[in-house]
Amino acid sequence: MSPLPRDPAERERPRIAQFINSFHLGGTEGQALLLTRGLIDRFDIQLAALSLKGGHLNAAREIGVDPVAFPLDHSFVSPQTPRQVWRLARWLKSRRVALIHAHDLYTSILAVPAARLAQCRVVLSRLDLMHWQSAAQKLALRAVSRAADHLVANAEAIARQIAREERLKSDRVTVIRNGIDLSRFDEKARRPPESNLPPVENGEIIVAHVANMNHPVKAQELLIEVFSWLRARHPKARLWLIGDGPRRPLLERVAASVGLRREVVFLGRRGDVPAILRRAHIGVLASRAEGLSNAIIEAMAAGLPMVVTDAGGNAELVANEESGFVVPVDARLVFAARLETLLDAPALRFEMGQNARRFVERSLGADRLVEAHARLYRRLIERRVPKDIAAAGGAIRA
Repeated sequence: MSPLPRDPAERERPRIAQFINSFHLGGTEGQALLLTRGLIDRFDIQLAALSLKGGHLNAAREIGVDPVAFPLDHSFVSPQTPRQVWRLARWLKSRRVALIHAHDLYTSILAVPAARLAQCRVVLSRLDLMHWQSAAQKLALRAVSRAADHLVANAEAIARQIAREERLKSDRVTVIRNGIDLSRFDEKARRPPESNLPPVENGEIIVAHVANMNHPVKAQELLIEVFSWLRARHPKARLWLIGDGPRRPLLERVAASVGLRREVVFLGRRGDVPAILRRAHIGVLASRAEGLSNAIIEAMAAGLPMVVTDAGGNAELVANEESGFVVPVDARLVFAARLETLLDAPALRFEMGQNARRFVERSLGADRLVEAHARLYRRLIERRVPKDIAAAGGAIRA
Protein backbone atom coordinates (compact mmCIF):
# COMPACT_ATOMS: atom_id res chain seq x y z
CA MET A 1 0.00 0.00 0.00
CA SER A 2 1.11 3.57 -0.57
CA PRO A 3 2.80 5.21 2.42
CA LEU A 4 0.47 7.04 4.77
CA PRO A 5 0.07 10.72 3.85
CA ARG A 6 1.86 13.14 6.13
CA ASP A 7 -0.99 15.64 6.22
CA PRO A 8 -3.47 14.60 8.99
CA ALA A 9 -6.40 15.96 6.98
CA GLU A 10 -5.37 13.80 4.02
CA ARG A 11 -5.00 10.79 6.33
CA GLU A 12 -8.64 11.23 7.38
CA ARG A 13 -9.74 11.30 3.74
CA PRO A 14 -8.06 8.39 1.95
CA ARG A 15 -7.72 8.69 -1.79
CA ILE A 16 -10.06 6.33 -3.66
CA ALA A 17 -10.17 5.72 -7.42
CA GLN A 18 -13.34 4.65 -9.20
CA PHE A 19 -12.59 2.91 -12.52
CA ILE A 20 -15.32 2.45 -15.15
CA ASN A 21 -15.53 1.49 -18.79
CA SER A 22 -17.04 4.70 -20.18
CA PHE A 23 -19.60 7.41 -19.48
CA HIS A 24 -22.34 6.05 -21.70
CA LEU A 25 -25.89 5.94 -20.32
CA GLY A 26 -25.77 2.50 -18.74
CA GLY A 27 -26.65 0.98 -15.40
CA THR A 28 -23.07 0.29 -14.33
CA GLU A 29 -21.92 3.79 -15.21
CA GLY A 30 -24.89 5.37 -13.48
CA GLN A 31 -24.29 3.38 -10.30
CA ALA A 32 -20.58 4.29 -10.26
CA LEU A 33 -21.41 7.98 -10.56
CA LEU A 34 -24.08 7.71 -7.88
CA LEU A 35 -21.44 6.17 -5.62
CA THR A 36 -18.85 8.81 -6.54
CA ARG A 37 -21.28 11.62 -5.82
CA GLY A 38 -22.07 10.17 -2.41
CA LEU A 39 -18.46 9.50 -1.43
CA ILE A 40 -17.03 12.87 -2.45
CA ASP A 41 -17.38 14.29 1.09
CA ARG A 42 -15.83 11.23 2.74
CA PHE A 43 -12.87 10.44 0.51
CA ASP A 44 -10.55 12.15 -1.93
CA ILE A 45 -12.09 10.70 -5.08
CA GLN A 46 -10.25 10.05 -8.34
CA LEU A 47 -12.06 8.86 -11.46
CA ALA A 48 -10.61 6.78 -14.30
CA ALA A 49 -12.20 5.25 -17.40
CA LEU A 50 -11.24 3.32 -20.49
CA SER A 51 -13.06 5.92 -22.59
CA LEU A 52 -14.01 9.53 -21.90
CA LYS A 53 -17.16 9.31 -24.01
CA GLY A 54 -20.84 9.24 -23.17
CA GLY A 55 -23.73 11.20 -21.76
CA HIS A 56 -22.58 10.85 -18.14
CA LEU A 57 -19.27 12.66 -18.73
CA ASN A 58 -20.61 16.13 -17.93
CA ALA A 59 -22.30 14.77 -14.80
CA ALA A 60 -18.93 13.41 -13.64
CA ARG A 61 -17.25 16.76 -14.16
CA GLU A 62 -20.09 18.55 -12.37
CA ILE A 63 -19.29 16.45 -9.30
CA GLY A 64 -15.86 18.08 -9.36
CA VAL A 65 -13.84 15.10 -10.57
CA ASP A 66 -11.81 15.28 -13.77
CA PRO A 67 -11.56 11.74 -15.18
CA VAL A 68 -8.39 10.23 -16.66
CA ALA A 69 -8.46 7.81 -19.63
CA PHE A 70 -6.67 4.47 -19.96
CA PRO A 71 -7.87 3.31 -23.40
CA LEU A 72 -7.75 -0.30 -24.53
CA ASP A 73 -8.07 -2.00 -27.89
CA HIS A 74 -11.20 -4.04 -28.58
CA SER A 75 -9.62 -7.12 -26.99
CA PHE A 76 -7.73 -7.41 -23.72
CA VAL A 77 -5.33 -9.80 -25.50
CA SER A 78 -3.39 -6.92 -27.04
CA PRO A 79 0.00 -5.19 -26.62
CA GLN A 80 -1.98 -2.16 -25.43
CA THR A 81 -3.09 -3.98 -22.27
CA PRO A 82 0.28 -4.28 -20.46
CA ARG A 83 1.10 -0.68 -21.44
CA GLN A 84 -2.12 0.54 -19.83
CA VAL A 85 -1.53 -1.63 -16.76
CA TRP A 86 1.84 0.10 -16.34
CA ARG A 87 0.34 3.57 -16.92
CA LEU A 88 -2.45 2.88 -14.43
CA ALA A 89 0.04 1.62 -11.83
CA ARG A 90 2.16 4.76 -12.17
CA TRP A 91 -0.96 6.92 -11.93
CA LEU A 92 -2.13 5.13 -8.77
CA LYS A 93 1.33 5.46 -7.23
CA SER A 94 1.76 9.13 -8.14
CA ARG A 95 -1.71 10.03 -6.83
CA ARG A 96 -1.10 8.03 -3.63
CA VAL A 97 -4.32 6.11 -4.19
CA ALA A 98 -5.16 3.83 -1.27
CA LEU A 99 -7.83 1.77 -3.05
CA ILE A 100 -9.13 1.36 -6.59
CA HIS A 101 -12.60 0.02 -7.32
CA ALA A 102 -13.10 -1.43 -10.83
CA HIS A 103 -16.69 -1.80 -11.95
CA ASP A 104 -16.65 -4.09 -15.00
CA LEU A 105 -14.70 -6.75 -16.89
CA TYR A 106 -12.01 -4.78 -18.69
CA THR A 107 -11.36 -2.32 -15.89
CA SER A 108 -10.96 -5.30 -13.53
CA ILE A 109 -8.37 -6.88 -15.84
CA LEU A 110 -6.33 -3.67 -15.72
CA ALA A 111 -6.92 -2.74 -12.10
CA VAL A 112 -5.74 -5.88 -10.33
CA PRO A 113 -2.16 -6.06 -11.69
CA ALA A 114 -1.84 -2.26 -11.59
CA ALA A 115 -2.92 -2.17 -7.94
CA ARG A 116 -0.42 -4.85 -7.04
CA LEU A 117 2.37 -2.90 -8.70
CA ALA A 118 1.26 0.31 -7.00
CA GLN A 119 0.79 -1.35 -3.59
CA CYS A 120 -2.82 -0.31 -3.14
CA ARG A 121 -6.02 -2.17 -2.42
CA VAL A 122 -8.30 -3.30 -5.23
CA VAL A 123 -12.03 -4.03 -5.15
CA LEU A 124 -13.94 -5.50 -8.09
CA SER A 125 -17.66 -5.24 -8.75
CA ARG A 126 -19.36 -8.41 -9.97
CA LEU A 127 -22.64 -7.23 -11.46
CA ASP A 128 -23.97 -10.10 -13.54
CA LEU A 129 -23.93 -13.87 -13.95
CA MET A 130 -21.28 -13.69 -16.73
CA HIS A 131 -23.99 -14.69 -19.19
CA TRP A 132 -22.68 -12.50 -22.00
CA GLN A 133 -18.96 -13.26 -21.66
CA SER A 134 -16.83 -15.57 -23.78
CA ALA A 135 -14.95 -18.49 -22.25
CA ALA A 136 -11.69 -16.49 -22.33
CA GLN A 137 -13.34 -13.51 -20.66
CA LYS A 138 -14.79 -15.70 -17.92
CA LEU A 139 -11.38 -17.23 -17.22
CA ALA A 140 -9.77 -13.79 -17.08
CA LEU A 141 -12.42 -12.40 -14.74
CA ARG A 142 -12.20 -15.38 -12.42
CA ALA A 143 -8.41 -15.07 -12.30
CA VAL A 144 -8.40 -11.38 -11.39
CA SER A 145 -11.26 -11.93 -8.94
CA ARG A 146 -9.15 -14.43 -7.02
CA ALA A 147 -6.26 -11.94 -6.93
CA ALA A 148 -8.37 -8.96 -5.81
CA ASP A 149 -8.66 -7.89 -2.18
CA HIS A 150 -12.45 -8.02 -2.24
CA LEU A 151 -15.48 -8.45 -4.49
CA VAL A 152 -18.74 -6.53 -4.36
CA ALA A 153 -21.74 -8.42 -5.73
CA ASN A 154 -24.93 -6.45 -6.24
CA ALA A 155 -27.20 -9.48 -5.76
CA GLU A 156 -27.29 -12.56 -3.57
CA ALA A 157 -27.67 -14.64 -6.73
CA ILE A 158 -24.27 -13.43 -7.94
CA ALA A 159 -22.64 -14.09 -4.56
CA ARG A 160 -24.03 -17.63 -4.58
CA GLN A 161 -22.69 -18.23 -8.08
CA ILE A 162 -19.22 -16.96 -7.10
CA ALA A 163 -19.18 -19.26 -4.06
CA ARG A 164 -20.45 -22.24 -6.05
CA GLU A 165 -18.36 -21.92 -9.21
CA GLU A 166 -15.25 -20.02 -8.10
CA ARG A 167 -14.89 -21.40 -4.58
CA LEU A 168 -14.13 -18.03 -3.04
CA LYS A 169 -14.67 -17.77 0.70
CA SER A 170 -17.71 -15.82 1.80
CA ASP A 171 -15.57 -13.24 3.62
CA ARG A 172 -14.07 -12.22 0.26
CA VAL A 173 -17.47 -11.13 -1.12
CA THR A 174 -19.85 -8.44 0.12
CA VAL A 175 -23.35 -8.05 -1.28
CA ILE A 176 -24.28 -4.39 -1.73
CA ARG A 177 -27.41 -3.89 -3.79
CA ASN A 178 -27.63 -1.09 -6.32
CA GLY A 179 -29.08 2.16 -5.10
CA ILE A 180 -31.10 5.06 -6.42
CA ASP A 181 -31.18 8.75 -5.55
CA LEU A 182 -34.93 9.09 -5.19
CA SER A 183 -34.95 12.88 -4.95
CA ARG A 184 -33.10 13.17 -8.28
CA PHE A 185 -35.25 10.43 -9.83
CA ASP A 186 -38.49 12.12 -8.75
CA GLU A 187 -37.30 15.50 -10.02
CA LYS A 188 -36.55 13.95 -13.44
CA ALA A 189 -39.89 12.13 -13.41
CA ARG A 190 -41.74 15.42 -13.00
CA ARG A 191 -40.11 16.98 -16.04
CA PRO A 192 -41.76 16.86 -19.46
CA PRO A 193 -40.31 14.17 -21.75
CA GLU A 194 -37.26 15.29 -23.70
CA SER A 195 -38.99 14.45 -26.99
CA ASN A 196 -42.49 13.54 -28.03
CA LEU A 197 -44.09 10.35 -26.79
CA PRO A 198 -47.04 8.65 -28.46
CA PRO A 199 -50.28 10.18 -27.19
CA VAL A 200 -51.93 8.07 -24.49
CA GLU A 201 -55.63 7.87 -25.26
CA ASN A 202 -58.31 7.46 -22.63
CA GLY A 203 -58.33 3.93 -21.26
CA GLU A 204 -54.97 2.89 -22.70
CA ILE A 205 -52.67 0.94 -20.39
CA ILE A 206 -48.94 1.43 -20.96
CA VAL A 207 -46.61 -1.47 -20.23
CA ALA A 208 -42.99 -0.27 -20.07
CA HIS A 209 -39.83 -2.28 -20.74
CA VAL A 210 -36.36 -0.73 -20.36
CA ALA A 211 -33.40 -2.70 -21.68
CA ASN A 212 -30.74 -2.59 -24.36
CA MET A 213 -31.30 -4.45 -27.61
CA ASN A 214 -27.80 -5.88 -27.84
CA HIS A 215 -28.32 -9.49 -26.80
CA PRO A 216 -31.10 -12.14 -26.94
CA VAL A 217 -30.86 -12.52 -23.15
CA LYS A 218 -33.27 -9.60 -22.74
CA ALA A 219 -35.97 -11.65 -24.54
CA GLN A 220 -38.02 -8.78 -25.97
CA GLU A 221 -39.46 -11.33 -28.45
CA LEU A 222 -41.25 -13.02 -25.57
CA LEU A 223 -43.00 -9.76 -24.66
CA ILE A 224 -44.07 -9.20 -28.25
CA GLU A 225 -45.44 -12.75 -28.40
CA VAL A 226 -47.34 -12.25 -25.14
CA PHE A 227 -48.87 -9.03 -26.49
CA SER A 228 -49.99 -10.81 -29.63
CA TRP A 229 -51.92 -13.28 -27.43
CA LEU A 230 -53.47 -10.57 -25.26
CA ARG A 231 -54.43 -8.19 -28.06
CA ALA A 232 -58.00 -9.48 -28.55
CA ARG A 233 -58.93 -9.14 -24.87
CA HIS A 234 -56.91 -5.98 -24.23
CA PRO A 235 -56.94 -3.88 -27.40
CA LYS A 236 -55.95 -0.75 -25.46
CA ALA A 237 -52.77 -2.21 -23.96
CA ARG A 238 -49.56 -0.76 -25.39
CA LEU A 239 -45.98 -1.98 -24.98
CA TRP A 240 -43.31 0.72 -24.92
CA LEU A 241 -39.82 -0.66 -25.55
CA ILE A 242 -37.21 1.78 -24.28
CA GLY A 243 -33.67 1.05 -25.44
CA ASP A 244 -31.72 0.47 -28.61
CA GLY A 245 -29.08 -1.75 -30.14
CA PRO A 246 -28.27 -3.95 -33.13
CA ARG A 247 -31.26 -6.24 -32.51
CA ARG A 248 -33.82 -3.47 -32.88
CA PRO A 249 -34.52 -4.03 -36.63
CA LEU A 250 -35.16 -7.71 -35.92
CA LEU A 251 -37.54 -6.90 -33.08
CA GLU A 252 -39.37 -4.37 -35.25
CA ARG A 253 -39.85 -7.08 -37.90
CA VAL A 254 -41.14 -9.50 -35.27
CA ALA A 255 -43.71 -6.95 -34.07
CA ALA A 256 -44.80 -6.18 -37.64
CA SER A 257 -45.10 -9.89 -38.49
CA VAL A 258 -47.73 -10.41 -35.77
CA GLY A 259 -49.61 -7.23 -36.61
CA LEU A 260 -48.49 -5.16 -33.63
CA ARG A 261 -47.22 -2.04 -35.37
CA ARG A 262 -49.49 0.15 -33.23
CA GLU A 263 -49.43 -1.85 -29.99
CA VAL A 264 -45.63 -2.15 -29.72
CA VAL A 265 -43.82 1.20 -29.78
CA PHE A 266 -40.03 1.45 -30.09
CA LEU A 267 -38.90 4.59 -28.26
CA GLY A 268 -35.15 4.09 -28.72
CA ARG A 269 -32.43 5.08 -26.29
CA ARG A 270 -33.73 7.81 -24.00
CA GLY A 271 -32.28 10.10 -21.36
CA ASP A 272 -35.70 10.78 -19.83
CA VAL A 273 -36.61 7.30 -18.59
CA PRO A 274 -38.06 8.54 -15.26
CA ALA A 275 -40.46 10.85 -17.11
CA ILE A 276 -41.52 7.97 -19.38
CA LEU A 277 -42.03 5.55 -16.49
CA ARG A 278 -44.21 8.12 -14.75
CA ARG A 279 -46.61 7.88 -17.70
CA ALA A 280 -46.71 4.06 -17.65
CA HIS A 281 -48.92 1.69 -15.66
CA ILE A 282 -47.00 -1.62 -15.50
CA GLY A 283 -43.31 -2.55 -15.73
CA VAL A 284 -42.01 -5.78 -17.27
CA LEU A 285 -38.69 -7.59 -17.69
CA ALA A 286 -38.49 -11.00 -19.38
CA SER A 287 -34.72 -11.55 -19.20
CA ARG A 288 -33.21 -15.02 -19.20
CA ALA A 289 -30.27 -13.83 -17.06
CA GLU A 290 -29.72 -10.73 -14.94
CA GLY A 291 -27.61 -9.26 -12.19
CA LEU A 292 -29.57 -6.71 -10.19
CA SER A 293 -31.61 -4.79 -12.72
CA ASN A 294 -31.50 -1.00 -12.56
CA ALA A 295 -34.47 -1.03 -14.93
CA ILE A 296 -36.56 -2.82 -12.31
CA ILE A 297 -35.38 -0.47 -9.57
CA GLU A 298 -36.36 2.61 -11.57
CA ALA A 299 -39.74 1.17 -12.55
CA MET A 300 -40.47 0.34 -8.91
CA ALA A 301 -39.32 3.82 -7.90
CA ALA A 302 -41.92 5.14 -10.35
CA GLY A 303 -44.58 3.13 -8.50
CA LEU A 304 -45.12 0.51 -11.18
CA PRO A 305 -46.24 -3.04 -10.38
CA MET A 306 -43.87 -5.51 -12.04
CA VAL A 307 -44.00 -8.75 -13.98
CA VAL A 308 -40.48 -10.18 -14.15
CA THR A 309 -38.74 -13.49 -14.74
CA ASP A 310 -37.00 -15.35 -11.95
CA ALA A 311 -33.54 -14.58 -13.32
CA GLY A 312 -30.54 -13.46 -11.27
CA GLY A 313 -31.53 -10.88 -8.68
CA ASN A 314 -35.01 -10.10 -10.04
CA ALA A 315 -36.75 -11.94 -7.20
CA GLU A 316 -34.61 -10.04 -4.69
CA LEU A 317 -36.32 -6.87 -5.89
CA VAL A 318 -39.87 -7.93 -6.74
CA ALA A 319 -41.80 -9.68 -3.96
CA ASN A 320 -44.10 -12.14 -5.70
CA GLU A 321 -47.79 -11.21 -5.29
CA GLU A 322 -46.81 -8.18 -3.22
CA SER A 323 -45.07 -5.70 -5.55
CA GLY A 324 -45.72 -7.70 -8.71
CA PHE A 325 -45.31 -11.19 -10.07
CA VAL A 326 -42.18 -13.32 -10.52
CA VAL A 327 -42.53 -16.03 -13.17
CA PRO A 328 -40.20 -18.78 -14.44
CA VAL A 329 -37.80 -17.88 -17.24
CA ASP A 330 -39.31 -18.41 -20.72
CA ALA A 331 -42.72 -19.32 -19.25
CA ARG A 332 -44.72 -17.43 -21.86
CA LEU A 333 -48.18 -18.57 -20.78
CA VAL A 334 -47.52 -17.79 -17.11
CA PHE A 335 -46.08 -14.39 -18.03
CA ALA A 336 -49.15 -13.65 -20.14
CA ALA A 337 -51.51 -14.72 -17.34
CA ARG A 338 -49.79 -12.54 -14.73
CA LEU A 339 -49.69 -9.55 -17.05
CA GLU A 340 -53.37 -10.02 -17.82
CA THR A 341 -54.14 -10.07 -14.10
CA LEU A 342 -52.67 -6.58 -13.80
CA LEU A 343 -54.31 -5.34 -16.99
CA ASP A 344 -57.69 -6.39 -15.57
CA ALA A 345 -57.26 -4.92 -12.07
CA PRO A 346 -56.47 -1.21 -11.65
CA ALA A 347 -56.84 -1.42 -7.85
CA LEU A 348 -54.30 -4.26 -7.70
CA ARG A 349 -51.95 -2.29 -9.96
CA PHE A 350 -52.11 0.65 -7.59
CA GLU A 351 -51.59 -1.48 -4.45
CA MET A 352 -48.62 -3.37 -5.89
CA GLY A 353 -47.13 -0.17 -7.28
CA GLN A 354 -47.30 1.45 -3.85
CA ASN A 355 -45.62 -1.60 -2.32
CA ALA A 356 -42.90 -1.38 -4.97
CA ARG A 357 -42.19 2.26 -4.22
CA ARG A 358 -42.06 1.61 -0.47
CA PHE A 359 -39.55 -1.20 -0.97
CA VAL A 360 -37.25 1.11 -2.94
CA GLU A 361 -37.55 3.84 -0.30
CA ARG A 362 -36.83 1.36 2.50
CA SER A 363 -34.09 -0.77 0.95
CA LEU A 364 -32.45 0.88 -2.06
CA GLY A 365 -31.70 4.47 -1.12
CA ALA A 366 -28.44 6.05 -2.23
CA ASP A 367 -27.36 6.65 1.38
CA ARG A 368 -27.38 2.91 2.05
CA LEU A 369 -25.25 2.23 -1.04
CA VAL A 370 -22.71 4.89 -0.11
CA GLU A 371 -22.48 3.94 3.57
CA ALA A 372 -21.92 0.25 2.79
CA HIS A 373 -19.11 1.03 0.35
CA ALA A 374 -17.51 3.55 2.71
CA ARG A 375 -17.37 0.96 5.51
CA LEU A 376 -15.87 -1.64 3.18
CA TYR A 377 -13.24 0.75 1.79
CA ARG A 378 -12.08 1.86 5.23
CA ARG A 379 -11.88 -1.69 6.50
CA LEU A 380 -9.73 -2.75 3.54
CA ILE A 381 -7.49 0.32 3.67
CA GLU A 382 -6.76 -0.19 7.35
CA ARG A 383 -5.72 -3.80 6.80
CA ARG A 384 -1.99 -4.42 6.45
CA VAL A 385 -0.61 -5.40 3.04
CA PRO A 386 1.11 -8.82 2.89
CA LYS A 387 4.88 -8.68 2.31
CA ASP A 388 4.71 -10.38 -1.08
CA ILE A 389 2.27 -7.74 -2.38
CA ALA A 390 4.41 -4.91 -1.03
CA ALA A 391 7.48 -6.39 -2.71
CA ALA A 392 5.64 -6.73 -6.02
CA GLY A 393 4.77 -3.05 -5.93
CA GLY A 394 8.20 -1.80 -4.99
CA ALA A 395 9.42 -1.39 -8.56
CA ILE A 396 6.98 1.38 -9.46
CA ARG A 397 8.16 4.93 -8.99
CA ALA A 398 5.82 7.91 -9.01
